[in-house]
Amino acid sequence: MLRKSSLTFKLAIAFAVVALAGLALVAVYVWRTTVGEFGTFMVAHESDDLVAHWAAYYAEHGSWEGVEIEMQPQPGQGGGPPMGSSQWVSRGRVAVVDEDGYVVIAGQGFRLGQQVPRSLTRQGVPITVDGEEVGRLLLGFVPGDPQAPSDRFMQRFNMALILGGGAAAALAVMLGVLLSSSLTRPLRELRTAAEALSRGEKVDPIPVRSHDELGELATTFNDMTSQLSHAQELRRQMTADIAHELRTPLSLILGHAEAMVDGVLDPEPETIGIIYDEALRLSRLVDDLRTLSLSDAGELSLVVENVAPLALLESAAAAHRKLAQESHTALIVEGDADLPEVVADPGRILQVLHNLVSNALRYTPAGGTIVLSAHHHPEGVVIAVSDTGPGIAPEDLPNVFERFYRSDRARQRDAGGSGLGLTIAR
Repeated sequence: MLRKSSLTFKLAIAFAVVALAGLALVAVYVWRTTVGEFGTFMVAHESDDLVAHWAAYYAEHGSWEGVEIEMQPQPGQGGGPPMGSSQWVSRGRVAVVDEDGYVVIAGQGFRLGQQVPRSLTRQGVPITVDGEEVGRLLLGFVPGDPQAPSDRFMQRFNMALILGGGAAAALAVMLGVLLSSSLTRPLRELRTAAEALSRGEKVDPIPVRSHDELGELATTFNDMTSQLSHAQELRRQMTADIAHELRTPLSLILGHAEAMVDGVLDPEPETIGIIYDEALRLSRLVDDLRTLSLSDAGELSLVVENVAPLALLESAAAAHRKLAQESHTALIVEGDADLPEVVADPGRILQVLHNLVSNALRYTPAGGTIVLSAHHHPEGVVIAVSDTGPGIAPEDLPNVFERFYRSDRARQRDAGGSGLGLTIAR
């Protein structure tokens, strides 16, 4: 079913209007022309009867006096011109002049009593009484002309069709131009905006003027440009964050190494340990970035197998139990009975669990609790990590999976990791 706001519906209505308007125009023009020409044709066809009728009238009255009264049939009487012809005569399809060329029956554009030029009266049909010409019947064409009357009628009829069809075609072209202009305007705006976007320029939202497919396209394009602008901003921010994350450990490594070379610091285990820890930080950052690049390229390998959910939780808890004990945090594993095995990559799932548990241990205060749970779900098994920490601020929730995002804008080293863990987990 077509929506009234759809482009298909609008096009269908527009073409229907064009077709109906053209048909109506042709019909009206052809009807008016046909009625007029057919009237002349009928008069010509009945010209012999008309001539005989007016000759009989003149023979009976001896003159043309009172002929105009004769033109008005009396109620209940059968007088007047021959049956079928009076309507054409009364509409001025013919005229009758006397022997001197004066109009006795008005028609063909001539007034009563007007003298018709001799050149025109010669084209009329003679009306004779006892072999003497008493007048002429003017039909508007020359008797004996090969085009009169049927050929002339067809010629006019064909001309009416041509003119009516031409007018309809002109109307269709005009409406088509208006319609195409309304369609191509948003397309031109889209093209201009796309060209600007390809050059890396800032693109303002294009106006949405309708609710059809073109309006939806404009809305989608605006959403795309907004997302691209946001992605470019994130890319710039990510470059700055990578530089920051690399600068801190490199500065510590270079500073301590330079101090030992200059003899300011002795190569003691504590100094070497600092350099080692910062090198590990750099190594983890490089590994995280490599994992993200593989994920973006769709080349992150997965080795899936059937695994027990509770076994995964026990493994993750065991890896962090010592740190939990040192921070006086309870680490609990719980789950529903008879949980089915799930198809997953145990290494990747443990990587996600390690990140979540590490974050929970970092932010859960002493005496708190961290729970790793697994429960039945209609589509499989739900694994969750919850804690009694302060949680995440509502304004930070939409951004927690962004790369290098940290709620700590200063990015203090003791307030969190690099900001890649949740991105990798996702």
